[in-house]
Amino acid sequence: MVLQLQVWAFWLLQEADGINFDLRSLWANMGTVAKIVIFVLFIMSAWSIGVMIDRMITYNAARKQSRAFAPAVAGALREGKLDEAIKIADRFNKSHLAKVVVAGLQEFKAHQMSSEIPGEDIEASRRALERAEAIVHAELKRGVSSLATIGSTGPFVGLFGTVFGIMNAFRSISASKSTGIGAVAGGISEALVTTAFGLFVAIPAVWVFNYFSNRIEAFDVEMGNSSSELIDYFLKRTQAKVGK
Repeated sequence: MVLQLQVWAFWLLQEADGINFDLRSLWANMGTVAKIVIFVLFIMSAWSIGVMIDRMITYNAARKQSRAFAPAVAGALREGKLDEAIKIADRFNKSHLAKVVVAGLQEFKAHQMSSEIPGEDIEASRRALERAEAIVHAELKRGVSSLATIGSTGPFVGLFGTVFGIMNAFRSISASKSTGIGAVAGGISEALVTTAFGLFVAIPAVWVFNYFSNRIEAFDVEMGNSSSELIDYFLKRTQAKVGK
């Protein structure tokens, strides 16, 4: 129904003669509610763009550093150098893998050096890895949920302006006692602008939210695999120590 109204209104606007619909005059002729709607949508758009840029920088840095971190820390662990592995992880502080791995390494090392809780090395390291995964997941997801909110509410905010635009069109008809295109053009154009702006804000937000969600899932899988491999390494190291 809304789409049919938009097509009908667009056709009417194309048929109008002698009416100037440039953006400056359109903004000047907009009602207060429509201006508020446009302002709210502008804020939503600015926020979503800020989140997109911030998350993209974060994810790209995490991916780049993780690719360099994985072989470096693997080499240190093969040689049994826990301290060196921890130092390597500290250098790659933007890598999601490094943040998880360093938590497990530090916990394992602390229990290896302490005799207060014997036999708890592996379980304590597993819990530390799980906590680190949860923290890093929350960091990666920061701000992403707001994209879903903007994507789902943007069209409705625009529709709110559309309703008032249509109301203004009918009010103009009532005031001018005329049903010509000139009487309704302002209200219809106002309605179309708010609807279009709402869709313009919402559609990119939904696309990017889905894209970021897939990237976060991939990061979660990588962190889970790294945690599992690290636990296996701790088990082998513990068994080797017991065997001696």
